Amino acid sequence: MEAPTGFEPHYRKSPLTDPWEPLYSRKTDGAVVLGLEVTEAHTNSRGFVHGGLISALADNAMGLSCGHRLGDGARLVTVNLTLDFLASAQVGQWLEFDTIFVKPGGSLCFAQAFVTADGEPCARANAVFKVVRKVN
Repeated sequence: MEAPTGFEPHYRKSPLTDPWEPLYSRKTDGAVVLGLEVTEAHTNSRGFVHGGLISALADNAMGLSCGHRLGDGARLVTVNLTLDFLASAQVGQWLEFDTIFVKPGGSLCFAQAFVTADGEPCARANAVFKVVRKVN
């Protein structure tokens, strides 16, 4: 499967997400959207996408989106993360993490995202991030 139009290999790597590669991302005016093709490496013992992967990548997408909106190299840490699992995602589907709402602030940033599998909702997430200012 090729990544949908506009997606490129994700620019931000981490030890947590390395086993889930290849990850893809695209930037919009207000968000960083993540995506991947579901493989067996993304699944639980029942054969569908593990909730931990969905949680981690939703957190990642929302945090990056808050940073994108705040600009100027903003750094964030997660204060609260909640998810509602709406449906399962299966091997071979395109899983997309789209942050649809960001309310940036001076010390906190609020975000909401929807996770879709082949365009169908499978989870929704809400998060609060603490804005960490660089110390000079």
